[in-house]
Amino acid sequence: MTRWRLRLAAVMLALLPACALAQEDRACPAVPLRPIVAPAFAAAVARGGEVRIVALGSSSTAGAGATTPWRSYPVRLEARLREALPGRAVTVMNRGASGEDAAHMLGRLERDAIAERPQLVIWQLGANAALRGLDRDSFDSFLRQGLLRLRAAGIDVVLMDNQRAPRIAARPGHRDYDAMLAAAAASVPGVTLFSRAALMDALAAAGVPNEALLISDNLHHNDRGYACIAEALSAALVAGLPVLQATTRR
Repeated sequence: MTRWRLRLAAVMLALLPACALAQEDRACPAVPLRPIVAPAFAAAVARGGEVRIVALGSSSTAGAGATTPWRSYPVRLEARLREALPGRAVTVMNRGASGEDAAHMLGRLERDAIAERPQLVIWQLGANAALRGLDRDSFDSFLRQGLLRLRAAGIDVVLMDNQRAPRIAARPGHRDYDAMLAAAAASVPGVTLFSRAALMDALAAAGVPNEALLISDNLHHNDRGYACIAEALSAALVAGLPVLQATTRR
């Protein structure tokens, strides 16, 4: 999808009737979330200038399964953050490409992420590796190389693991890739895990089963699934902002 179409999608989302957005938002029950502490992102928010986020990933980032481009999670996340952070010029750039694995994303990391000079990159990966049985050592190597390059550029990173989907669950060893993402987030400073799997487990416990968040291909999210991801990501990012936390306590 070309960039002008993504920007048009963001404009269209902003123009949607508030009641329609509210109905989708109510489809996502409140669940416990771990705050995402991202110092570069927090500093940009505190300065009050432009806040730039790149959403890097495969089809879950591109928005496969959404009924319209402006219902992908990056577009909805931008709208959520702008609502939560009034007066801040928040931009979320969708750099998702369907079908890609870690090697492909590493190859375009400079052009599609670092060159955009974001404070934060949300990197979603691992599903295609699980579906194709990618060599575990190779996946971990690509992941670590990418993280080192992003952190060397002073960019905070949020890693997003895999969705709870029947087609992924059917692949032997699919949880290995989630485990590597969690291990990288725990060992590399400036990197945090946003566990989509844990979010879907919590939503299921709250009465929203996994299949209610997926389309009929048993893999990709539907509009409701993307809305819930955006809501949870926004809430976790805002909860990790020390300025807003201090303001709330006063």
